[in-house]
Amino acid sequence: MSRMEQLCQYLDLAAFRQRLIASNLANVETPRYRTRDINFEGEMRRALVQAGDTATKPRVFEVSGLIVRPDGNNVNLDREGLLLLRTQLQFRLGVELLRQEFQRISAAVKEGS
Repeated sequence: MSRMEQLCQYLDLAAFRQRLIASNLANVETPRYRTRDINFEGEMRRALVQAGDTATKPRVFEVSGLIVRPDGNNVNLDREGLLLLRTQLQFRLGVELLRQEFQRISAAVKEGS
């Protein structure tokens, strides 16, 4: 798997996690809703190992150990807010690394002509 493919996989995974967090936040008032997440690092390793295979969706799990309110909902706004910030930073890092990769390739092309 090329560096560019790895970075694209990283961005896809970060975007997927952002959607999960947004879903958790959207369901903060939904009775019996359970917070869902992925193991970002583990899913990235799995994606790198399965390089070239058919793309697989990340494994989503219900987060355990959170305080459950009387209505059965366990979404924690503080947790989700921090995770959203972290995931946004990860996404920005991926975009910046991808931009640098394009610059490197562009420089190599210019050098070769």
